[in-house]
Amino acid sequence: MSAIVSVKNLRKAYAGGFEALKSVNLEIEEGEILALLGPNGAGKTTLISTICGITTPTSGSVTVGGHDTQTDYRAARAMIGLVPQEISLEPFETVASTVRFSRGLFGKPRDDGKVDEILAQLSLADKKDKKIMTLSGGMKRRVLIAKALAHEPRVLFLDEPSAGVDVELRKDMWDVVAGLKASGVTIILTTHYIEEAEAIADRVGIIAKGEILLIQGKAELMAQMGKKQLRIDLAEPAAAIPAALGKYDLYRAPDGHSLTYTYDTKGPRTGITTLLNDLQAAGLQMKDLQTQQSSLEDIFVGLVKEE
Repeated sequence: MSAIVSVKNLRKAYAGGFEALKSVNLEIEEGEILALLGPNGAGKTTLISTICGITTPTSGSVTVGGHDTQTDYRAARAMIGLVPQEISLEPFETVASTVRFSRGLFGKPRDDGKVDEILAQLSLADKKDKKIMTLSGGMKRRVLIAKALAHEPRVLFLDEPSAGVDVELRKDMWDVVAGLKASGVTIILTTHYIEEAEAIADRVGIIAKGEILLIQGKAELMAQMGKKQLRIDLAEPAAAIPAALGKYDLYRAPDGHSLTYTYDTKGPRTGITTLLNDLQAAGLQMKDLQTQQSSLEDIFVGLVKEE
């Protein structure tokens, strides 16, 4: 796949000297879902705003579909749909007229068929004649996405798309995003819900203090950086970890009923067989064994802490 969005040495600094973005380089491939994770103030929204042409960069360049966002901004902006985090809609307008108006803002001719198609894609067909004020928060979020898709963009930015949405509606939103990807739309989302990135993203980017710490395929990231934990449930509680087991860096549960051993899945040997033999030699009897893969959240927290 080729890059549809290319960010090179992008920097954004403010008058007081604060650098919101520090020489960010990013290639977003056509047709992928990229999730940008980062703590509050990491620069996620600034990065999106700059790519979309809302914020002027201090230096560096951004191209969308080969169009420079500074020198060819009309063509670049026409390729982008943006769903902001804040819900800002005209309460007395109907759903259909709201979406139709957004299409007109980009100079697109009126096409009620296309509007109906977008509304159907987002499960809003039965709401097309309803006023915005009568909709639930989740439905309003869908209307924002419909507005962003009205001019048929090839790239869609979702800034915290499921913020303030309950768990059930959040999963519905994931289905919507998967459907948009299937239709050929490239999607970039920022999120605080790490399970959201784990569920729907093809690649994950981690940003902190205005710098991209990592961009990697989700599965590859989990395989390369993920660790597994082996929990050993004991038949009898251990008052302390025997000195003979000190080399394994085990964690003893406060009640002494279990020991946890963390090992690297990339290593040539896990050390589990030797551990279990040494455990028996130390007089500890096992009752059960359980393994657990580290999550994307564990990886994210570890990276940000290191930074």
